[in-house]
Amino acid sequence: MTPAFATEAMDGDARTGSLTTAHGPVRTPAFMPVGTHATVKALHPDEVRATGIDILLCNAYHLALRPGVELIERAGGLHAFMGWNHPILTDSGGYQLVSLAEVAVVDDDGATFVSPYDGSRLRVTPEEAVGNQARLGADVLMCLDHPVTHGTSDAIAREATERTHRWAERCRVAHPGDGRLLFGIAQGGFDPGARRDSARFISGLDFDGVAIGGLSVGEPVDTMLAMTEASVSELSAERARYFMGLGTDSELLGAIALGIDMFDCVVPTRLARNGSALTPEGRLSLRNAAARDDFGPIDPDCPCAACVGFTRAYLRHLFQAGEILAHRLVSLHNITHLARLMDSARAAIREGTFASFRADRDGRLRSAPR
Repeated sequence: MTPAFATEAMDGDARTGSLTTAHGPVRTPAFMPVGTHATVKALHPDEVRATGIDILLCNAYHLALRPGVELIERAGGLHAFMGWNHPILTDSGGYQLVSLAEVAVVDDDGATFVSPYDGSRLRVTPEEAVGNQARLGADVLMCLDHPVTHGTSDAIAREATERTHRWAERCRVAHPGDGRLLFGIAQGGFDPGARRDSARFISGLDFDGVAIGGLSVGEPVDTMLAMTEASVSELSAERARYFMGLGTDSELLGAIALGIDMFDCVVPTRLARNGSALTPEGRLSLRNAAARDDFGPIDPDCPCAACVGFTRAYLRHLFQAGEILAHRLVSLHNITHLARLMDSARAAIREGTFASFRADRDGRLRSAPR
């Protein structure tokens, strides 16, 4: 394959570059807001794009259950269906083997899920995972993998990793091409040697990119970063590197420092729905009494609609009153915050100042929510 990823500048192991997709380039490091059901909760696609976001993540597992791959295909594909004419990455459903473990059964051929919506059964094999994502029209398809939770025994983690490797080989054969990119997923549990072995194996299959999966699932941050470093040590420098499920400032910058290019997480919109805003100084709880008489913006340096037009006192009032505008405005702010963090990281890497930029941002963060 001709590499879809190009590095433009490096500062230590941190790098900035671009991933070429059928719906345009993705500037890296990049954060992908999660649109599980073909929407970033409460936001219009144009609003999301205006924050500086290049790419969204949608979940092929949930979309296959509702409204169904066939319907989206008839609608003209995911881009037309959801009104987002920019790059889309679809998750294969592997993560649901952890998040929905109580309704999933895994065997060597694939996985069977019980729908949380109507109790119907959904069978997903590596071939069907790739085929469904291609039918949805995604720009970046993900291999089906088998992650495990923190605390899983080495024997079970090894079995899941070996299954992930076999599934990756089958996904590689099933890949339809047609301008769509296919990313493999490295696993390995929580053993650095197993992480290196898995990353080496997946990298050797010559995917368009490689994701580091099965992390940020409850393990200590130090363990997460150590496993990430072990994985990156065996990944090709010519392919995009994607950490699945990371969305807080300090952890994002730590992973960028190790050479990761892409991230996704539900954190910005989930926090927003719970009344928390992301700021350079940490999380700000807009439900707290301290915000009642605070007539300043969430972040005076942020250009989002929430910060330009409204005060913390007003946003607290909206949450207290149960108004949906609160969710919209704070979601918009949180995504803008992470988009600006990525933009600043890219600039710092180009300028050779990433280490000092990271140290400054980490120094401003406060561990306790406000």
